[in-house]
Amino acid sequence: MAIPKAYESDAQAILSKRHDNGADFWATPDGRWGKGSPFSTFDCVLILTELGLARSAPLTKGAAGVLLAAWREGGRIRAAPKGAVYPCHTANAARALCRLGLARDRRLVRTFEHLLETQHGDGGWRCNTVKLGKSATTDASNPGVTLGVLDAFRFTPHLNASKPLDRAVRSLLSHWKTRRPLGPCGFGIGTLFGKTEYPSLRYNLLFYVYVLSFYRAAHRSTAFRQALGALQDRLVDGALVIDNPNRRLAALDFCRKGKPSRLATKRYREILENVAS
Repeated sequence: MAIPKAYESDAQAILSKRHDNGADFWATPDGRWGKGSPFSTFDCVLILTELGLARSAPLTKGAAGVLLAAWREGGRIRAAPKGAVYPCHTANAARALCRLGLARDRRLVRTFEHLLETQHGDGGWRCNTVKLGKSATTDASNPGVTLGVLDAFRFTPHLNASKPLDRAVRSLLSHWKTRRPLGPCGFGIGTLFGKTEYPSLRYNLLFYVYVLSFYRAAHRSTAFRQALGALQDRLVDGALVIDNPNRRLAALDFCRKGKPSRLATKRYREILENVAS
């Protein structure tokens, strides 16, 4: 599988769940790739690529096949055979496929076009379903989804060459200031957001600063500098210590609670490199 030796045991723990959802590559028999977190196709692709899974590995092709089977003409990527397709579905599948080396695949190119075509008025992305009643906060874009979209776009030629993406960056920087729960899913910035969490499977401080660090539009922002400072406050002897691991991943060495994580610290150092460039 071409995983560095230091992370082989963690990778094997992930692989042991490969058929738990009823089909191969952590999928369900009907092709659901997001079910069973953190042992879904989506989650496991993100985790294994963080551990060093090579793009040439046979596993890469199989996992990519599950995700691409859910792609639809027009660029959306469904999470299940029936039901609505939300922007978070498309964004998460795109995030995983980009990590597998498919950012320039014609289907992904169309997906990125679709995302730009469906950008919300405030610069982010959101679904049109509002279950809690219409208001200024529920009508806002979903910061977590917007962060996921920007995570995918950083693999493309659009990075630092697109005004719509600069608008998306500004929408996330604005959220740092307001911290209010926004969008139909109520993404907020509170105590839990600020805990060191790795791998980055959901909206949290490390993921927020890491993705925004790729976008030059964020670098001079006071909000970005404050967020980076908050992340730096979590350092212990120059390393990031995991505060809040996913409870189902807590036994894995690379993200063990209360211990320094070499991989999370590597991402922090990459942030510094991005800001300095």
